[in-house]
Amino acid sequence: MGRGTAVVTTPAAGAQERFATLSPDQMTPEQKRVADAILNGPRKKLSGPFNVWLRSPVLADRLQAVGEYLRFSTSIDHRLNEFAILIAARFWTAQYEWYAHYPLAMKAGLRPEIAAELAQGKRPSGMRADEALVYDICTQLHDAGNLTDTTYAAAVAAFGENGVVDLIAVSGYYDIVSMTLNVAKLGVPEGQPPLPELPRPARGL
Repeated sequence: MGRGTAVVTTPAAGAQERFATLSPDQMTPEQKRVADAILNGPRKKLSGPFNVWLRSPVLADRLQAVGEYLRFSTSIDHRLNEFAILIAARFWTAQYEWYAHYPLAMKAGLRPEIAAELAQGKRPSGMRADEALVYDICTQLHDAGNLTDTTYAAAVAAFGENGVVDLIAVSGYYDIVSMTLNVAKLGVPEGQPPLPELPRPARGL
């Protein structure tokens, strides 16, 4: 398929997953070491991309450490961090990522109306000033791979250079997570509402 606009189908409930779940007796010693590190950390389970990443255990180990920092130790307020994760999930229509992080975002204080408009591919109305800034940062990173001078200056003023780097990192990390989940065809459980499909540029799909 040539370049153009198309709907890129993402995993739905009941879709056949591509990576079988690894049981402990199927794991190599290196895979088992990484799995144990994840299970003994703050996550306590091998959900999301981790079963897939264990196919490359050294990479899994590195990525899970980055993800642990970005989830639990980032300099960014939890509400804003979860908003950034939802923005990445929406960009990639990563069904499982949205399903997993939507309740975390609500618990952190993001208003349901904000998430509902984001889910529809809209710029949410009624955002707080810090939410609007995070939205601009994350959407510019995803759409252009860069920040305008105005957005960069506002980001540094609001979050400091540490915060700007953490927001770049959370956007990039959850891009990797979202792509992994989509390739694995990990969708939402039966009975859970999926994200609507939105048109995306088609490049060779």
